[in-house]
Amino acid sequence: MSDLAIRVENLGKQYHIGAQVDRYRTLRDTIVDAVRRPVQMLRGGNSASNDSIWALSGVSFDVHKGEVLGVIGRNGAGKSTLLKVLSRVTEPTEGYAEIHGRVGSLLEVGTGFHPELTGRENIALNGAILGMRRAEIERKFDEIVDFSGVEKFIDTPVKRYSSGMYLRLAFAVAAHMEPEILVVDEVLAVGDAEFQRKCLGKMSDVAEQGRTVLFVSHNMSAILRLTKETIVLEKGKLVLRAPSARAVDYYLTSGFAQTGEHFWQPDEVPAEAEPFCPVALRVRNAQGRVVDTVRSTEPVTIEVEYRLSAPLSGLRVGIYLLSTQGDLIFTSFDTDDQAQYERHTMRPAGHYTSRCQVPADWLNEGRYVLGVNASVFRVRRYFQDEHALAFNVDAAGAPGMQWVEQRTGLLRPRLSWRIDAS
Repeated sequence: MSDLAIRVENLGKQYHIGAQVDRYRTLRDTIVDAVRRPVQMLRGGNSASNDSIWALSGVSFDVHKGEVLGVIGRNGAGKSTLLKVLSRVTEPTEGYAEIHGRVGSLLEVGTGFHPELTGRENIALNGAILGMRRAEIERKFDEIVDFSGVEKFIDTPVKRYSSGMYLRLAFAVAAHMEPEILVVDEVLAVGDAEFQRKCLGKMSDVAEQGRTVLFVSHNMSAILRLTKETIVLEKGKLVLRAPSARAVDYYLTSGFAQTGEHFWQPDEVPAEAEPFCPVALRVRNAQGRVVDTVRSTEPVTIEVEYRLSAPLSGLRVGIYLLSTQGDLIFTSFDTDDQAQYERHTMRPAGHYTSRCQVPADWLNEGRYVLGVNASVFRVRRYFQDEHALAFNVDAAGAPGMQWVEQRTGLLRPRLSWRIDAS
């Protein structure tokens, strides 16, 4: 008997951009189409075919029973589309996928919740939608409520929940299914830091129970912790399958410009980013030059260039600094300072550059990754690129260089010490 849980062969999914929703067709529609079709053929076919994209193309891989496979890639790489095909949410355009076993999907946390129903009622409803039997829901009810931490409000309509409470309860329901195959799409981003740790622990338990898991995440630390092998998707194609450490390193370092700057192409900016349009991200050394390698002993300037096609209120543009293993070192926004926030509450349409400076003697030697975020706090995220640019730090002249050993850690601060003899 085969030990395969999932087999994907030459899988492809095509979407038509701006396609109209199908409606009931009349006799007149059919006659008009019959007249137009020969004319369209003479003009070179249906122009609508040019307005299509392949979210997936030629993807093939196998997953054995009990295997935990990571799936990583940049926004628009086809990760969510792959999981939706495997979960039978959408049908492939070409190729096929075999699924051997009951599938549980955590694709969009909270799907199926009704705002007018209480938390207790939504557990029953959402559990049924996710494929849980009534007896299974009743058996796991107390465990679900305890995990979510909303027991005091379990008989309150969820429309009165905060967004965090809503997501915690939704994840708790989905995380307590017992399928043979679990398909997980970026669910570790819900709730606060404490709840995220609980989510990660739950996913770790699922993996240790020998269930097959397909795990999509932008959290590279979670990928490294939960998976042994990972596939990398790029523009709908599978470009690498390797041990997770090598796949993460490839993902975080490949495709980055070696000049210390990254320019966003039009197809990298989603339409929903409007009116924000990112232009470039740059790393400058102490002399102001755009470089790929900076000195640990000198300050580093990071600048984000962007355009606004319309005024925006409350916009904040910021950066994430990460290690090449995906560990977040710090996050900073251009309106963190109160005075700066008040001065730029409303930004008119125009061309902007937001700059910050990382002080000297902060970073240890190694390679680092920069991400960019443009958002209005708790209102809307206009644009995010988690891994836009990578750069190197040279530790020449840094504290402790008199020893040949490599200094561990991501930071290498120059601290003031005093030695007193007694």
